[in-house]
Amino acid sequence: MNIYEKRSKNSYDKKAENYDSTFDGKFTVKFKRMMCKTVCINDNSTVVDVACGNGRLLNMLAEKSTFYGHGVDISDKMIEQAKKINPNMDFYVAGCENLPFENGKIDIITVCAAFHHFPNIQKFAEEAERVMKKGGILYIAEVYLPTILRVICNPFLKFSRAGDVKFYSSNEIVSLFENNGFVKKDIEIDGKVQIVKLQRK
Repeated sequence: MNIYEKRSKNSYDKKAENYDSTFDGKFTVKFKRMMCKTVCINDNSTVVDVACGNGRLLNMLAEKSTFYGHGVDISDKMIEQAKKINPNMDFYVAGCENLPFENGKIDIITVCAAFHHFPNIQKFAEEAERVMKKGGILYIAEVYLPTILRVICNPFLKFSRAGDVKFYSSNEIVSLFENNGFVKKDIEIDGKVQIVKLQRK
């Protein structure tokens, strides 16, 4: 576990029990609501939320669709909460670089307000390609900042106690995944939220 992962785990372990009422929990509400409007799930699909936190997004998605839900998070305390919120889903303590799934089994992957925590986005892209079915959809809801704000903020993220690594532009996200077996389907930006939709080739 690298320094960013340790910081993320420690930070979110402390917030897990009351996450929805914390600053982070409230800040991510808009991300989750936008994802619920954007994500399209066919019945009986296999859905994985990477960096799932307390499982709230999966819980919200399950209100409108029937699917096999799985969540992965580096914080074991968050996973404990996710299991309570979603007793009929499966959850695993794991990082984004080693997803505990077989090759070509996943229909949909979501990442909600967490991509900027990933210490090795290249490795995650490779893992996403490995576990997803051909034609599967990856949704990344991420903080949107104009270029000048990213330039100002990113050098200071290495000091973040919450394990933040870097804020990305939509084009950076698209370029990464296009080089790893995906094609861009759509980009949606609303205020400080961007959702990048990509399809596995």
